[in-house]
Amino acid sequence: MSAGQHHSHGHFPHSHHDRHGPHGHMPTNFSRAFALGIALNVIYIIVEVIFGLLAGSMALLADAGHNLSDVLGLAVAWAGAELAKRPPSKRFTYGLGGSSILAALLNGLFLLVACGAIAWEAIGRFSAPSAIASTTVIIVALIGIVINFGTAMLFIRGQKDDINIRGAFLHMMADAGVSAGVVVGGIIIYFTGINWIDPLLSLLIVALIFWSTWGLLSEAVRMSLAGVPRDIDVEEVLEYLASLPDVEAVHDLHIWPMSTSETAMTAHLVLPRGHPGRGFLASVQKEMKARFSIHHITIQIELEDEEADLCHTDCGERG
Repeated sequence: MSAGQHHSHGHFPHSHHDRHGPHGHMPTNFSRAFALGIALNVIYIIVEVIFGLLAGSMALLADAGHNLSDVLGLAVAWAGAELAKRPPSKRFTYGLGGSSILAALLNGLFLLVACGAIAWEAIGRFSAPSAIASTTVIIVALIGIVINFGTAMLFIRGQKDDINIRGAFLHMMADAGVSAGVVVGGIIIYFTGINWIDPLLSLLIVALIFWSTWGLLSEAVRMSLAGVPRDIDVEEVLEYLASLPDVEAVHDLHIWPMSTSETAMTAHLVLPRGHPGRGFLASVQKEMKARFSIHHITIQIELEDEEADLCHTDCGERG
């Protein structure tokens, strides 16, 4: 039997033009949410700068700088989401879905840089607390809570399933948290005159942002290295494939993210009785999508365990 007769590739047909969400649904188009979020935050930055200068508040000016980095983060996430929609080309045969992973990674890094900047500013204010026009700060920060929380809600539907959207969501929630801290600090300072309350709250907020960001960043790093998505158990996939009718062995199983909302898989199935037919492959496709949210599946059927045969041959040669 020739080598060609030992293999049968079952690659399931699908359109790369239609991007599927992690549960087989079309993802929500967040272009309008990104555009609205960026516009609102740019307007708010201008307001912070104007009133920060008028009130002599370094806190508001520092927060304006932080919000500027978040606008950049939103722009990166938007660019990643838009690039992921591009159809495949001869150079990028999977399309540009991986750009959404890169955007999530950059967003995580932006958040860590923002944490460092806020912490640095807060520590500096501990040693030299400055007088704060608390009333102005409270009013402007309250506006910030509304804008940032409202922007975060635009992304709440997609943040559980797409880490790029989650990055945008966390950016806005972090900003809302910072603004809330500024409001609380402003109220306490208004009644007590204790200026070091402001940097103390800033450090507490930094700790919360860092805690939420670390999970996003670690997942983005894993996905950028083609690691198995966190919601897929490789052992369960192996058990399912091994339990299929007439399957004697499973090897060369690879699962990796194509984007922040799509997963691909390849596997070799050893079926000594021969190829089970098209119905078998279609059934596996349906089950893999339903059970594990894996959309792009390539299966190679082998009539004998050639990997084991190769090992025996190599072992004999080494002996």
